Amino acid sequence: MHIGLNAQLLDFTPTYRSGGISRYIYHLLVALRELDGPERFTAFVSQLPADPALAPTSRFRLHAVGLPTRRPPVRIFWEQCLQPAALRRAGVDLLHALAFALPLCWRGPAVVSFMDLSFLRYPRAFNRANRVYLATMARAAVRRADHLLAISESTRQDLIHLLGATPGRVTVTYCGVDPAFRPLAGAEVAAFRARYGLPPGYILYVGTLEPRKNVPRLLDAYAVLRRLRGGAPPLVLVGARGWRRVGIEARVARLGLEGQVRWLGYLPPPELPLCYNAAGLFVYPSLYEGFGLPPLEALACGTPVVTANTSSLPEAVGDAALTVDPHDVAALAEAMARVLDDCGLRARLRAAGPAWASRFTWRQTAEQTRGVYRRLGSRGGA
Repeated sequence: MHIGLNAQLLDFTPTYRSGGISRYIYHLLVALRELDGPERFTAFVSQLPADPALAPTSRFRLHAVGLPTRRPPVRIFWEQCLQPAALRRAGVDLLHALAFALPLCWRGPAVVSFMDLSFLRYPRAFNRANRVYLATMARAAVRRADHLLAISESTRQDLIHLLGATPGRVTVTYCGVDPAFRPLAGAEVAAFRARYGLPPGYILYVGTLEPRKNVPRLLDAYAVLRRLRGGAPPLVLVGARGWRRVGIEARVARLGLEGQVRWLGYLPPPELPLCYNAAGLFVYPSLYEGFGLPPLEALACGTPVVTANTSSLPEAVGDAALTVDPHDVAALAEAMARVLDDCGLRARLRAAGPAWASRFTWRQTAEQTRGVYRRLGSRGGA
């Protein structure tokens, strides 16, 4: 069976576009490439990356479409107008749309991946055109696809209850953790801190800076934490700005936190494990996530985690983290204080994190995804 994968959202630029869905696409492609079996894979990308983990093999190749599909109108044109012919020329038997959208005139078997339904849960975080397009294509995909993949049970339930997906047509394939996220040697971590001028034991947030990530409430809670304890380690924010600014600088100034909050912006992927390891506490109060990779990566590094008790985040962290209502600033501050002040709790969380995170691997994601391909293939796509 020859599987074609629409990977137009694979992105390596140092912006928010390289997070989230791009990371899912990248790691799934790498893991599918490494599987043994008769399947062949062609991933359609905007341009060929210089990455040996995606080098062609006898069963795996990338195909650059030759258009600037990073621009949404161009991508939509390619997906809807040019992709079906490209799939036929390549001899594709089954299409896997890695992000919501199926070409409306594709008549072959199809699988569609869903990260989340944030455009329905938090519509005000999107401009109107983007929101309408995503909602329209998501509804069409739910109607027309042979099978749907959700990256968490939370997303699966959203597909069922918000879009009317048939439960038996939705499979959960959790994200994995890159093996690079693990406890690292102290000398490496100290060198990272020195490079960025960071003190030991800082409080860390990693993620795109956009409204649903709830960073303003994190700043409010950090201000409360400092009052509760008479001080706290610095708060370090890592991540590119998303499609809407969240007023971080103004909030920091209004709360009197200048000098206590640092924004490092985008960090290259090789530095993220070091950044997690160097932190004394990781905090992720997101209002809504399709899965929530950053808290799981922090756990894999042995960093204590405080995160939200909403959407998919309890699935991602299990009992290895503290979870709180992300709308409750006082509860968030109290949870951070507990971790900082209770050495026994910190030790328990540090030990629990890597053990919990080891349950999530990209190979498992790829094997479960291939299992769906094979079931559809054995039924002729029915």
